[in-house]
Amino acid sequence: MSIAEKSLGRFAPAKVNLYLHVGPPKENGRHDLDSLVVFGGIGATDHLRAEPADELCLQVTGPQAAQAGAGEDNLVLKAARALQAASGTRKGARLRLDKHLPVAAGIGGGSSDAAAALRLLTELWEIDPAHAAAIAPGLGGDVPVALAGVPALMRGEGEHVTPLPAIPHLSAALINPRVPCPTGPVFRAHDAAGGGAGFREIDPLPAFPDAKSLASWLAAQRNDLEAHAIARVPEIADVLEFLRAQRSVLFARMSGSGATCFALFEDLASAERATVVLGNDADRKHWWSAATRLGPVLE
Repeated sequence: MSIAEKSLGRFAPAKVNLYLHVGPPKENGRHDLDSLVVFGGIGATDHLRAEPADELCLQVTGPQAAQAGAGEDNLVLKAARALQAASGTRKGARLRLDKHLPVAAGIGGGSSDAAAALRLLTELWEIDPAHAAAIAPGLGGDVPVALAGVPALMRGEGEHVTPLPAIPHLSAALINPRVPCPTGPVFRAHDAAGGGAGFREIDPLPAFPDAKSLASWLAAQRNDLEAHAIARVPEIADVLEFLRAQRSVLFARMSGSGATCFALFEDLASAERATVVLGNDADRKHWWSAATRLGPVLE
């Protein structure tokens, strides 16, 4: 079967910032970052399909479809149109996004969806992958690392991605209190508080023989946006308190600009147990949660 005849699919997983150090605002209003990024697996991912069509169109389904929307502001369509323009192709595609990750949640769902679109359409349209790499930074700070799709250090404004081949196997629970936490206000609060004055990149990154050693090292790092996000969305503190109270938990922190938090556990069964406990909690069972392994993007 030729490319022109078949439908292609890709996972678009949650991006998790194991730590996130943020510099002061630059003249362009953006920030230098230093972050260790990994990706969710089954249970913490959207899924995108693409098939040949005369025009570009997007259908969004799934439990988070209404929040994501299918209009021109959806990052999947923005990525597709940017790739069309950069490559000069006249081909179109019918895109179908099955949306499960919460929106405005600090786990780069829209960026991961956009990266999946770039990978899919590069294959479907049979164009040079360099076009996708070139336009990724302009689509958002998380898109380059999501396009790389492997555990990596994300630096600069997100455009500098250094793959890390030797990250231990990680098991995690992700929880979002179903309260949106838009990125802009959190960064502005960071800036107003004079954040980033002591910013520097961690170099070299230590070697980690296992998940426990990584979790111990992470405890000495930060998410520089966490306190500002909690001030805006106090429920984040409740999520962290819940995660830190679970059995076999190694470490817990907020991801990105919030409101999703993650906890690393000794094994996947312990992470799954935490989500079951959450589901049995009358006051919290409406929260979004996923137990998953963290690592590269699933193929």
